[in-house]
Amino acid sequence: MLELSALIDTVQKNCTIADARHARDMTMCTFLLEMREYYRWEMEIPYGARLPKDELGDWLNARESLWDTVEEEDFAPLPLNEAGIDPFEADDINRALIPQGLVYSSGLGHFRKPHFVLAELKRAEMRDGVQVLVAGCEYARDLIAPPAAMRDGAIFLRMDAVRRLLWNKYEEWQWKEKDTALGRAFAHYDFERDIDRGLDRMAEAESEAMILHEIGEARAETLLGEDWNAMLGHLNSRHAELLARAVRDHLADCLITLPTLLEREAVGSLHFYLANLSGLRRALFPALPQAYDAWLGSGDTARLTSVVKAAESHWLDAARLLTTTYHRDPAQANAQLNALASGDLAGLRL
Repeated sequence: MLELSALIDTVQKNCTIADARHARDMTMCTFLLEMREYYRWEMEIPYGARLPKDELGDWLNARESLWDTVEEEDFAPLPLNEAGIDPFEADDINRALIPQGLVYSSGLGHFRKPHFVLAELKRAEMRDGVQVLVAGCEYARDLIAPPAAMRDGAIFLRMDAVRRLLWNKYEEWQWKEKDTALGRAFAHYDFERDIDRGLDRMAEAESEAMILHEIGEARAETLLGEDWNAMLGHLNSRHAELLARAVRDHLADCLITLPTLLEREAVGSLHFYLANLSGLRRALFPALPQAYDAWLGSGDTARLTSVVKAAESHWLDAARLLTTTYHRDPAQANAQLNALASGDLAGLRL
C-alpha cells in the first residue's frame, strides 16, 4: 500500500530544496508575487480572499529561514520501493502512481530550475501520439507552477495552476484599461455575469490551447532535432535562453496552436493568446498583433491565417539559424545569439 503522507512529505521536501536554490534568483517584484500565490495555495485560501498581512509576513520570514537550512541538501528519492526512486525518474514513478489515481512530474524549467509536483490524476489520454496527463488537486509543489509542460515525452497539464493563472490575470485586469485583448477574452467567457462559470469555461478552453502548444513543441522538437536541445541545455546567458525559447514558442504555435484555434474559430482563446503575447515574443513577431488588429476591425481572419501560415517556415528558419550559430562556436554562442536578437531576428516582419 502506498504511504501517501510519506510520499507527499518527500516530494514537498524536494520542492523546498529546489526553491531554496533558485527562488531568490527572481526579481524582487516577481518573487513577492509568486510567494503570495504560493502562500494562498499552501494555506488553501480561496481566490479573491484578502491575504492576512501579518501572517503572510511571518510565513515569508519562516520560509526563507527554512530555505537556509535545506539549500545544500540532496534531493531525496521517493519512497515507492525499498531503495527509493530518483525524483527525476518521472516515468518509473508514474508507473507506480497512475494506477492509484495519482500523477507526478519532475524536470528542469527555465534557467534549469528543478520543478516537482504530486497531484490527483484527473485523466490520461493520447493526443497526436503524445500522452497527456491532466492533474487536479495538487498535494505537493514548488514555488513556480507552470500550467503545462512537456516532460519526458508526455504533456503534463496542471488544472489548478491553469485556474490560478486565469484568476490572477482577471484580478490584474481589474486595475487596467478594460478594452484590451485580455478584456475581450473575459467578455467572451462572460465573467461579468457569472464569474465562477466564466472561470470554469475559460479554464477548459485555455487548458486545451495549452495542450495544443505542447503538441506544437513536440512537433518543433522533431523538426529541430537533438542539436536544439544540446544548445538549450548549455546556454548560460538568460537573454540568449529567453530568445531561443521565444523562437521555439513561435514555431510551435504557428505549427499547431494558432492554425487549430483559427480553424475552430476559438475566439476567446485567440483574444487570450494575443493578451499574453508580450515582451520578447511580441517584439520578435510584430506582424501577429497587426493581423489581430485587422481581424478586430473586419471580423475576417484571412490576414491572421495568412500571417500564421507564412510564419511557420519563417520561425523554423530562425530556429535553425540559432542552432547553426551556437554549434559554429559554442564558446561565443551566448554573445552571438544575443546579437541576433538585436540584429537579424529583431522585429521580424512578414
